[in-house]
Amino acid sequence: MKKEGMNSVPSYFGSLVFDDRVMRATLSGEVYHSLKKTIREGAKLDVSLANQVAAAMKDWAVENGATHYTHWFQPLTGFTAEKHDSFISPSPDGGVIMEFSGKELIQGEPDASSFPSGGIRATFEARGYTAWDPTSYAFIKGKTLCIPTAFCSYSGEALDKKTPLLRSMEALNKQALRILKLFGNEDVKSVRTSVGPEQEYFLIDKEMYEKRKDLVYTGRTLFGMKPPKGQEMEDHYFGVIPPRVTAYMEDLNDELWKLGILAKTEHNEVAPAQHELAPIYTTTNIAADHNQLMMEIMQKVALKHDLVCLLHEKPFAGVNGSGKHNNWSMATDKGMNLLSPGETPYENAQFLLFLCAVIKAVDDYQDLLRLSVATAGNDHRLGANEAPPAVISIFLGDELTAILQAIESGKPYAGTTKKIMKLGVDVLPKFPRDNTDRNRTSPFAFTGNKFEFRMLGSSNSISCANMMLNAAVAESLKIFADKLETAKDFEKTLNDMIKKTIKEHKHILFNGNGYDESWIKEAEKRGLHNLKTTPDAMPHLLDEHNVKMLTAHGVFTEAELKSRHEIMLENYCKTVIIEAQTMVDMARKEIIPAVEGYASKMAAAAARKKALDKSIACSYEIGIVKKLSALSDEMEQKTEELEKETDGLKAVEEIKEKAFAIRDHILPKMDALREAADEAERLTAKSEWPFPTYGDLLFGVR
Repeated sequence: MKKEGMNSVPSYFGSLVFDDRVMRATLSGEVYHSLKKTIREGAKLDVSLANQVAAAMKDWAVENGATHYTHWFQPLTGFTAEKHDSFISPSPDGGVIMEFSGKELIQGEPDASSFPSGGIRATFEARGYTAWDPTSYAFIKGKTLCIPTAFCSYSGEALDKKTPLLRSMEALNKQALRILKLFGNEDVKSVRTSVGPEQEYFLIDKEMYEKRKDLVYTGRTLFGMKPPKGQEMEDHYFGVIPPRVTAYMEDLNDELWKLGILAKTEHNEVAPAQHELAPIYTTTNIAADHNQLMMEIMQKVALKHDLVCLLHEKPFAGVNGSGKHNNWSMATDKGMNLLSPGETPYENAQFLLFLCAVIKAVDDYQDLLRLSVATAGNDHRLGANEAPPAVISIFLGDELTAILQAIESGKPYAGTTKKIMKLGVDVLPKFPRDNTDRNRTSPFAFTGNKFEFRMLGSSNSISCANMMLNAAVAESLKIFADKLETAKDFEKTLNDMIKKTIKEHKHILFNGNGYDESWIKEAEKRGLHNLKTTPDAMPHLLDEHNVKMLTAHGVFTEAELKSRHEIMLENYCKTVIIEAQTMVDMARKEIIPAVEGYASKMAAAAARKKALDKSIACSYEIGIVKKLSALSDEMEQKTEELEKETDGLKAVEEIKEKAFAIRDHILPKMDALREAADEAERLTAKSEWPFPTYGDLLFGVR
């Protein structure tokens, strides 16, 4: 598509999306209003109208070059999936016609046996179904019409991430409406959570990437000596974007905008070669779809620029990893943000109740929030001085904290006046200072009218965290609504409930430095969870209080929870085992031969010098040879130990036991092998090292 400057963006934004503009133009009034009611209020769509929607969707897609359609879904692999069918049907004259029925729109039947099911389905039980999600717009990718769908088994269990997310949104909607009606908001028909996920990523040169098996097989570097310069100078963050990266970002924006994805902010992140892309907020279900699509497009566009986009949480040791900050809020269909404090939050009882609901939810279900972001990749990132610790806490800022303290103590709140920022230069404008600072060390921070959940890893689907957060808040709202609806004195019950919630859950509030080791000790005293790794966190999914809450709100069935517990631990185990096997392969076939080869060259150089002059000590060459020979022996020994330990896992059948064995035995042996290899890299000539170094990778894109 030809671009003629920024003024053309509105003309092609969403051009590949069957959005409201297209529906209004192509559907009859009756069909359009029925479909819009489904999208706005969650009402059931009249199936008899599906044929008309399908016909309009097909005509629009064909006009835009599509030849196929697919039910686009999100299985429990963490990626998206699609099976393409063409629109063609045979005609009597031997040609073809382009057809697409309502039945084909509403339901698909991919093979379910090859996707993770956690024991819900046996391998021979292949049937599964995809079901159209009309709340998320269809779009065209390449020459294929992609229809966002849910994915379930033959027996009805959800085998995807979309279905539980939609269930959690409905659960929160139901309970939030109960609360709003008590405050007189009779005209509100729905409450939706909205999300704006900030996406961090690395860009490296494609040619260098292809020379590193660890990046190709695992998405992260398993070996690599820290370069002389990393992020110490703090010069990359918000720095001038390199021309090659600028060209990539321009193309990426175009592709995302065509798909209706609200890509808004782009900049260099803290680490060299690291960048960030942030969208405008949208409904959580659509935000989850868009983020999955965004990650796919980011990687595809990078290849066109001979770059590779790395979405792993910790692709490089020694510099910051990548997260995905999940900015979460609640709003009514009338546009009211339920987490907006207003000018006088102390007097805003509705806001305070919803705020208390979130505080209670995060405290009561710390373990669910932690496990919702638990992966092998994110385990390397959480707790480092770049990401929140593995301990969940909430940052509210000074004003809200003071308000809650005043409510708890029963003392009047004096209030604060917004300070005007005076920068000491007359030409610069004066502006009011926000009442709440930002706290980048907090896992769950209030940032004005939303909460920023900062623990998600960059490759995570945002669905997992948001379904847990939605469900937990729905539970808090239900408890509040149950009491308030039967209260004889609404005002007194409301005030007592807010005060009681603050008192019981204030231990989850922390406005200080989450990186400080003293906070971890303090958190332990407060009784907060510190689930450092995936094996520590994931078993809590099946804790009685979590199962009871999630099943009561219909977000999961017990069978679905057991399957996800199995799948997530299995993913963890598979990920680390692949990494361990890759390390063994690289050490044996690349690193040790290279080190031995360089040591031989140095020995030969020493011999030549001795032949010329026997008085020459050759201390440099001999010293290098001795050190590298010792390191070669050490690497071979540690490689054998790692290989033996990894092979031993085959005899471990119980997945929880296997995960803990990996945590306690495999990972330490991987660290030991890496330490020896990285030391060998320090001593080996760059020309002899078998693959690109950290310096090449982190500073190779200009």
